[in-house]
Amino acid sequence: MNFGGVEEQVVTRTEFTLEHSKAVLAAETIAVIGYGVQGPGQALNLKDNGFNVIVGQRKNSATWDKAVADGWKPGKDLFEIEEACEKGTIIQYLLSDAGQIALWPVVRKHLTAGKALYFSHGFGITYNDRTGIVPPPDVDVILVAPKGSGTSLRRLFLEGRGLNSSYAVYQDATGRAYDRTFALGVGIGSGYLFETTFKKEVFSDLTGERGTLMGAIQGIFAAQYQTLRENGHSPSEAFNETVEELSQSLMPLIAENGMDWMYANCSTTAQRGALDWWTKFRDATLPVFKSLYESVKTGTEAQISIDSNSRPDYRAKLNAELQEMRESEMWKTGETVRKLRPERSFQK
Repeated sequence: MNFGGVEEQVVTRTEFTLEHSKAVLAAETIAVIGYGVQGPGQALNLKDNGFNVIVGQRKNSATWDKAVADGWKPGKDLFEIEEACEKGTIIQYLLSDAGQIALWPVVRKHLTAGKALYFSHGFGITYNDRTGIVPPPDVDVILVAPKGSGTSLRRLFLEGRGLNSSYAVYQDATGRAYDRTFALGVGIGSGYLFETTFKKEVFSDLTGERGTLMGAIQGIFAAQYQTLRENGHSPSEAFNETVEELSQSLMPLIAENGMDWMYANCSTTAQRGALDWWTKFRDATLPVFKSLYESVKTGTEAQISIDSNSRPDYRAKLNAELQEMRESEMWKTGETVRKLRPERSFQK
C-alpha cells in the first residue's frame, strides 16, 4: 500500500479475515501473561472474538482481582503465571519491561519447541544484552504492537472500530510465525497491521512516548499555559486555550481529515499565524528530537528505564512525580474544566 509515495506492507481485515484468523489459531491456547496496561484489552478482545484465551496473573494481587471482575474464572481461564505458561501454545508476554526481565527465567523454561512468544513492545528482545531475554531457537518470536493504550484498544473494539498496530517477526521457527502474527493482530482488534522490526518498533515507541505522545506535549502545554498566566490570563482561559480546545475540538478534526483540512476550516487569521509559526516550532524542537532519538538508539534510554524501574522505591517516586503534575495549577484547572463539560445527551 502507498503511504505518501512510499510503498509499505500492510495487512487488513479484508484479506486476513477474522474467520480465517480463528481457523489459523483453532488448535492454539493463547496465554496472556500480565493484566496491567495491554493485557485486559487484548485478552478480552480475543475472548470476545472467539479465540481460546487464558490469563496468567499472580494470585492475591490487584490485577488478579481486576481479571476476576472482568469475568475471568480462576481454574477455568485464569491461572497463576507459571501454570498459564505451561498451558499456552502462544505466550503473550504483556508484563512491563521490568516485569518481563524479572519473570523471564519462569517463562523461558516453558518455551518448548513449536510454541510462540508474543510481544507488544520490542524492548526485551532489542536490548537483550541488557534484559537477558534470549528465546530458544525452536520457538516463534513475534510482535503485534497496538498504537495506543490497552484501554483505547478495548474501547474502540466495543465501538466496532479498530486501533492500528505494527507487526514484526523476529524468529520463524515453525514456518507459521507470520500467520500466527496476522491472526493475533486481527484477533486483538487491530484496524490494520503495518510491518516493522522489533528494533524499529522500540526506537519509534520510545521516541514517541518521550516526544509528541507524552513528554513533548506536556512540555508544550506547560510552556504555553505559563506564558498566558504570566500575562494576566485566568487559569480557565489559559487551560481552555492550551488544552481543552486542542483535545476536544481540533484533534478530532485532525484525526478525521488531516492537518491541512483543519487549517483550511479555521479562520484566516488562525491559518496565517499557524502557517507562519509551525516551522519555527519545528526548527526549535528538531535538535531535541534528534538528541532524543540518539539516546534511544544507543540504549541510554533503555538503561535509564531498567535502572529506574528496578529500584525498590520506584513506585513511590513515580507516584510523587505524578502527584506533582496532578496538583499543578494547570491540571487542577483541567479537573474543574472536565467536570463542566456538557453531557453527551446535552447535544441533540
